[in-house]
Amino acid sequence: MTSNNPELPPGDGPLAGRHAVVTGGSRGIGAAIAAELAGLGADLTLMGRNSEALGRQRDTLTANYGTKVFDYQVDVGDADQVANGFQWAANTLGPVDILINNAGISPSAPFHRVDEALWANVMETNLSGAYRCTQAVLPAMLEAGWGRVINIASTAGKIGYRYVTAYCAAKHGLIGLTRSLALEVAQKGVTVNAVCPGFTDTAIVSDSVDEIVAKTGRSEAEALAEITKYNPQGRLVEPTEVAQAVAWLCLPTSGAVTGQSIMVDGGEAMP
Repeated sequence: MTSNNPELPPGDGPLAGRHAVVTGGSRGIGAAIAAELAGLGADLTLMGRNSEALGRQRDTLTANYGTKVFDYQVDVGDADQVANGFQWAANTLGPVDILINNAGISPSAPFHRVDEALWANVMETNLSGAYRCTQAVLPAMLEAGWGRVINIASTAGKIGYRYVTAYCAAKHGLIGLTRSLALEVAQKGVTVNAVCPGFTDTAIVSDSVDEIVAKTGRSEAEALAEITKYNPQGRLVEPTEVAQAVAWLCLPTSGAVTGQSIMVDGGEAMP
């Protein structure tokens, strides 16, 4: 079970005894983060909307790492589901020490076609979802005097992209939330940071490639080149590269790093 002792708990790995929740934890970046934290000894609650995918990821992590792994179906856009999910997680593995706000959606449309429903859905999932989840875990972190909140933002939280105005607005807001909350809890033993991936080799990017092919008639290689041209390294970021940056922020030795937006993007969005 997780420990409320601010000192590093005993065990196999620097995060042994810590309880981490990863939203959107069944695939892509979330799955990679969950694996990285399990490898460092953390016990995990995976949250997401697809119960079957969560179960598969749970079984894989349990088999590969031997840590305690549970899953709970949650849509972070629903306040009641978030409240119930985090109460269940705390009852099952103890107070949450590490929160990874990874759940997100990225629909695209020209601005004049962004209706109220699309806008609200993106904001509820990408920004308000992180707010709800953080509110659910922060009191216990403050009581324990130790905690890590990592918001998975995006380069879209630092710069703009065409046809994803709602997504960019939400991710800019998530970075603002990160900075403000980090200041509030700076002397409480809790750090709050954002990790901002560039275009990453996930299902979201695969869907974008398929959409470009369907709408423009370009080949898959040409569509992928349209995306990777933004990265000075000329490639997609790997989910494990994002996960390792997140894991570093979770370590006890990263306690002086807070309020930061760390870019994992091949040099695309330099400050």
